[in-house]
Amino acid sequence: MQDGDAFNSDQKSTIMVTNDDGIDAPGLLSLVHVLVSFRRFHVFVCAPDSEKSAVSHSITWRHPVTARRVDIDGATAYAVSGTPADCTSLGISEALFPSIPDLVISGINMGNNCGYHIVYSGTVAGAREAFFDNVPSLSISYDWIGGKSHTQDFTLAAEACLPIISAVMTQIKDQTYPSGCFLNLDVPTDVVNHKGYKLTKQGKYLYKMGWKQVNSTEQRGKMLSTMTMDEDSLVSETDTSDISHGQLVFKREVRGAHDDQEDTDHRFLQEGYITVTPLAALSPADTDSHTFFSNWLPNVIEHPSPSAL
Repeated sequence: MQDGDAFNSDQKSTIMVTNDDGIDAPGLLSLVHVLVSFRRFHVFVCAPDSEKSAVSHSITWRHPVTARRVDIDGATAYAVSGTPADCTSLGISEALFPSIPDLVISGINMGNNCGYHIVYSGTVAGAREAFFDNVPSLSISYDWIGGKSHTQDFTLAAEACLPIISAVMTQIKDQTYPSGCFLNLDVPTDVVNHKGYKLTKQGKYLYKMGWKQVNSTEQRGKMLSTMTMDEDSLVSETDTSDISHGQLVFKREVRGAHDDQEDTDHRFLQEGYITVTPLAALSPADTDSHTFFSNWLPNVIEHPSPSAL
C-alpha cells in the first residue's frame, strides 16, 4: 500500500450499525455490505443477538449484558444480549470499540416506522440513544410488504439512502451538522421507482390492535411484530409451552389502521417518497392542549375540587 493510500484509509469516517431485528437480519447485513462496498467508511456493528422488535427505548439495568464477536465481512461486529438502546450505548462508549463512531445508523428495519409506531420502535430507539449522547445518528426502515418484497430490496434501500448518509457525513466533517435532532428515514416498498426524498414530520399513523383469547394448549402462536407491521405477514412467533394450567392466553391482532390526512411521514411514504423526518427526544403537547392547561392549572390551585380532598 502506498503512503497516500494509507493516509486516505486513516481519514475514513466511522459508522456504527445497530438494529432491532437482530444481528443476522437481512436489513442490517445489506446495509453493512453497502457501506463496506462504498469503501469510504470504517464500519462497526453492535446489534442484538436476537430479534428485539417493539422494545422501544428499554434498557438493561439490573443485569450485565454479553457481547460476542461475530464474522461480518469488512466490519468489526459484536452480537449483544441487550436491547437496541443497550447496543448503541455500549457501541459508542469506547468500552467495546477503540473510538466513538462519527455516525450511528440503526436499521434497516423490516417494516416502516412512521407516526405513532415510532414510539414502539426499537430501530428508532437505537438512533435516539446515540442522540442522547450527542453522537449524530439516523434510523432507516423499509416498508416491507409480504408477498411483494424480497430480501434484495434491503440492498436497494441501502443504496437509495447512501446519498443521505454521505451528505450527513460531510456535514459532520465540516462541523455544520445540527445537534438538535436525529433523522428517521422510511423507504417505500417500490424502492426502485421511488420519487425522491421528502422532508416530512411525524404523523399519527397507527395500527389499531386488539386482543384475542387463544387456546392455551397451542404450543406455537403468531403475534404482531413491528418487524413487519403487515397484516398479511405476521412472522414473529412466541413459545407458549411454559404456560401453566389455568392461565388465560391472549395475543394481539390487527383491527385496521388509523392514518391522519396531513402532510406527514406515512402519507408521503405511501406516495412513493423516501421520507426524511427529523426527530428529537422531547414530546411536547400540541399548542391547544398547552393553552388549555395553562388556564386550567391556576383554577385547580385556587379552587380545588371537593371530591379530590
